Amino acid sequence: MDKRTAHRWPLLLTITALIFSALGSFWLVQVMQRGDGQVDPAAAGNEPDYIVEKFSFVRMTPEGKPRYLFYGAKLTHRPLGDVSDVEQPMLQSLAPGQSPMTVKANTARLRHADDQVDLLGKVDVFRPASPMARLMHMTTEALTVFPEEDRMESRVRVDMALGANTITGVGMKANNATRQVQFAGGGQIIVPPKGSRK
Repeated sequence: MDKRTAHRWPLLLTITALIFSALGSFWLVQVMQRGDGQVDPAAAGNEPDYIVEKFSFVRMTPEGKPRYLFYGAKLTHRPLGDVSDVEQPMLQSLAPGQSPMTVKANTARLRHADDQVDLLGKVDVFRPASPMARLMHMTTEALTVFPEEDRMESRVRVDMALGANTITGVGMKANNATRQVQFAGGGQIIVPPKGSRK
């Protein structure tokens, strides 16, 4: 062996060993990431694609008039299922020819494909008295609203004041357009004496 190249062999072996060591470390990192720490592709695909704070949204009628307004402190949209979670939502129904109605809650989930709003936590619904309808004030812990159809429903306890009457029950459906309210059962209606009604 040439003396000029003899000293290069240990250096070459050292470099080769370092390369294999680096490749081994990279492989080990990949294996560990595919183990317990592996991210579910479905979960990764449902990360929020946009977040809006202090937003307001106006839905118009075909005639160009406001149908309803939707406000919130924060909206987080997720692409999987096309849903949005809203903090401190407020919905105002302004359908022409109908009594205006305001709905508030702690949180809401908007199901855009179904034109459906699921409200949760201290849901409060208020419709003032007008020539078209009696005053209505309703409270519950869960309410589903269909803004395009101007109707709502709940499967839990609902406390409602309708004019001077008070209604309490579990399971309710209400239509603001037809001014009809239905309770599933197990309810109670309190009607004040005729002289005290407004």
